[in-house]
Amino acid sequence: SQVVLALPYDTPVPGYMNNTVNTMRLWSARAPNDFNLRDFNVGDYIQAVLDRNLAENISRVLYPNDNFFEGKELRLKQEYFVVAATLQDIIRRFKASKFGSTDSVRTVFDSFPDQVAIQLNDTHPAMAIPELMRIFVDIEKLPWDKAWDITKRTFAYTNHTVLPEALERWPVDLVEKLLPRHLQIIYEINQRHLDHIASLFPNDTDRLQRMSLIEEGGTKRINMAHLCIVGSHAVNGVAKIHSEIVKTQVFEDFAELEPEKFQNKTNGITPRRWLLLCNPGLAELIAEKIGEDYVRDLSQLTKLHEFVDDDLFIREVAKVKQENKVKFALYLEKEYKVKINPSSMFDVHVKRIHEYKRQLMNCLHIITMYNRIRRDPAKLFVPRTVIIGGKAAPGYHMAKMIIKLINAVAHVVNNDPVVGSKLKVIFLENYRVSLAEKVIPATDLSEQISTAGTEASGTGNMKFMLNGALTIGTMDGANVEMAEEAGEENLFIFGMRVEDVTELDRKGYNAQLYYDRLPELKQAVDQIKSGFFSPEDPDLFSDVVNMLFHHDRFKVFADYEAYVKCQEKVSELYLNSKAWTKMVIKNIAAAGKFSSDRTIKEYARDIWHVEPSDLKIPPPNEPREAGQDKTPNGTAA
Repeated sequence: SQVVLALPYDTPVPGYMNNTVNTMRLWSARAPNDFNLRDFNVGDYIQAVLDRNLAENISRVLYPNDNFFEGKELRLKQEYFVVAATLQDIIRRFKASKFGSTDSVRTVFDSFPDQVAIQLNDTHPAMAIPELMRIFVDIEKLPWDKAWDITKRTFAYTNHTVLPEALERWPVDLVEKLLPRHLQIIYEINQRHLDHIASLFPNDTDRLQRMSLIEEGGTKRINMAHLCIVGSHAVNGVAKIHSEIVKTQVFEDFAELEPEKFQNKTNGITPRRWLLLCNPGLAELIAEKIGEDYVRDLSQLTKLHEFVDDDLFIREVAKVKQENKVKFALYLEKEYKVKINPSSMFDVHVKRIHEYKRQLMNCLHIITMYNRIRRDPAKLFVPRTVIIGGKAAPGYHMAKMIIKLINAVAHVVNNDPVVGSKLKVIFLENYRVSLAEKVIPATDLSEQISTAGTEASGTGNMKFMLNGALTIGTMDGANVEMAEEAGEENLFIFGMRVEDVTELDRKGYNAQLYYDRLPELKQAVDQIKSGFFSPEDPDLFSDVVNMLFHHDRFKVFADYEAYVKCQEKVSELYLNSKAWTKMVIKNIAAAGKFSSDRTIKEYARDIWHVEPSDLKIPPPNEPREAGQDKTPNGTAA
């Protein structure tokens, strides 16, 4: 076995104007000082010192994959490391709160779930379930049934994706090598779970196989999502449509067994960073109309509905957007040496690069716009600056090729004198929060165009809505609820719904049909295929084209026509600045639901069963009366 020390690093997390500071505790892996001392004793001192890196490598680097599971040993070590350290810390704290000391021999853990709630943020910390069982059964000597009851009441699980390639399925061999006791515990959990299913559904072996924590066939694997569902008292998705898919498709058998366990908690964003901090002009304008309280209660944005027809307010909202655009245009010109027309529509598609997010569909639309301008340069064209940004995982070849294609198209479009300032394309590199804070306030059109049923929620969509961008999007993730809040007529919704995608899968998706039927699609695809955008290497994008025709799981061609038609409606509305800005105001007024304050209140109420405290904590400069520094449960405030 390998001994590793976990060194805590605490980051203060201040609340907003409430004199409360919470702590985020992260862990750094360190080798103990006597690490590999046996090697030192047999003379290999150098190797013993070098081997310290083995332990300290655990917290060296974060795996940069998005929506993709890579079953690496180091990753499993990381997951267990952070889980084990955190659980020891939680138990230490629980014992201290009970006895004022941590060395009491036998602890009564009956009240544990009343004082501790652990939310599993996806399956990455799923090893916490067998680890807590190991602590209760092996160390604290609790009987299994008692330990399992406490464990289930402590944990709740949030699912973040339905893409099969993203689900964690750890090979049994790897877990056995690294964490043999945890594997035994997982087997025991599974045995009792399957015994229970068998008692309810006798002779239904198919069901037992579907619901097992262990996947047989080929290499045996542990399905971590199944472990999380069985070991938790609550399971939730992160948007209404996603939670429905979780219940009716992905974990259908489990939901049939315990429907009351499954919930929805729609994601949210913090209005402090994503409005006040990044868009002070708009925040101030809103405060002038409805006061400052909306910052802590975003539902108050509905008061802006009174001002939808206020001509002065309309002009001021448009002015703030224009100022943000000018500022960002200057940044782009400095960084990318491309002249930007600040009165053009800023059409922005920023998120991780992934086939399901369909940056390729946006790319096809850019090529279509380019071809239309070249076909008839005199025709009225609403000028656009298309900004696409995001990172590709290091090993994701197709995502890298998509970035390459966008840049190749940008090079041709941006240097064509016929196009001039009508169309510019920018690939925003190194997209990150600090860059999002610049681009989002300057955006006119937000692209949220994933294939229906693939984006669990999305949060960028909410940030754009709050900052006065209009959305072009599919009925996917939180877009559905944004349309519900603002009215579908105030978003540019297009394309297949989940039912249509399911039906198309049933019939069989044939990309060739769309290519043959739609001349503009054919032209765009032929240009990519022929090397029009890569004359020095005409076959550069053959992998991309081949994927689009033969194994496009996300059906880009099927939504292309509806997307292009919808984009025409966007351009038409953009010509009418007043009507556009009115729609913007309606969107901002409807964004209140998407505050993380609301999300967290729902988790607290429905899952953790904690009530918000009305206790007003005085600022540190005000003297406190004796005994006032205790919170109601008697622990230090």
